[in-house]
Amino acid sequence: MLECPGPATVVFDKALTEYNFGPEHPMSPIRVDLTMRLAEQLGVLERLTVVPAPIATEDLIATVHDPALIESVTRAGTIPGYTDLSRGLGTDDDPVFEGMHHAAAHVVGASVEAFRQVHSGAALHSANIAGGLHHAMPGSASGFCIYNDIAVGIQWLLDQGVERVAYVDVDVHHGDGVERIFWNDPRVLTISLHETGQMLFPGTGFPHDLGGADAKGSAVNVALPPGTADAGWLRAFHAVVPPLLREFRPHILVTQHGCDSHMEDPLAHFMLSVDGQRAAYLALHELAHEVADGRWVALGGGGYAIVDVVPR
Repeated sequence: MLECPGPATVVFDKALTEYNFGPEHPMSPIRVDLTMRLAEQLGVLERLTVVPAPIATEDLIATVHDPALIESVTRAGTIPGYTDLSRGLGTDDDPVFEGMHHAAAHVVGASVEAFRQVHSGAALHSANIAGGLHHAMPGSASGFCIYNDIAVGIQWLLDQGVERVAYVDVDVHHGDGVERIFWNDPRVLTISLHETGQMLFPGTGFPHDLGGADAKGSAVNVALPPGTADAGWLRAFHAVVPPLLREFRPHILVTQHGCDSHMEDPLAHFMLSVDGQRAAYLALHELAHEVADGRWVALGGGGYAIVDVVPR
């Protein structure tokens, strides 16, 4: 196993737990708090530098999101009873809550800071465990995701002149928002391993989905059946991810680590163990060093076995 030869950071602020859809919602913010507590108890944080999480400006968010969405999210967080179903706001997946824009902008700001840490050379690896909101679309919230922090971060890198960014998504759900936003951009390779859309939200991410006319082959989807366990999942991972990353040679590797592929997750149907998930994370770490000189941004994602799985 590779040890990190350079500095590593985690971007965090307790205020990130204000991204909270309410006590009945599956995506409880306590999962972020428990993860940081466990990391501290295990001594993980002793090997990292914790850096503050800034709040993203509206201009930064607008690099990938429609201003009308930002305006509607802001209104949703300040007007009691406000809904905008055309923007995905007020649904069962994305109920509105007070301070919605501020909370979502904080997640975006934290992720972009992780991107900045790595791009600037301040850190070789950087993580935002509260990030990974991969379903948000340019004009609408979706699937527990208000703004797409991943896409904002990748776009920020492109705006800094980075020529190639690779994104690997191992959440059990297809990373549809990130794929959609960069569908026609050959500078961004998106790879998603997920449960087939025939059985699970968002119902997309099939092998024939390969990218737009100007970026054929830049989107890669590995759609697997319910019941997939460690052996089959890791076989698919190793067959697809390493050769594509070696061919693409990204400047930075970006990964989304939703842990809802675990066998105990209540919202999906994979049968992975923590050991199986960890094996993929270790492989991604090694690949970051092999293909991107170690430059790696790691983000959180889904995971709804809040106590028994997510913090681990």
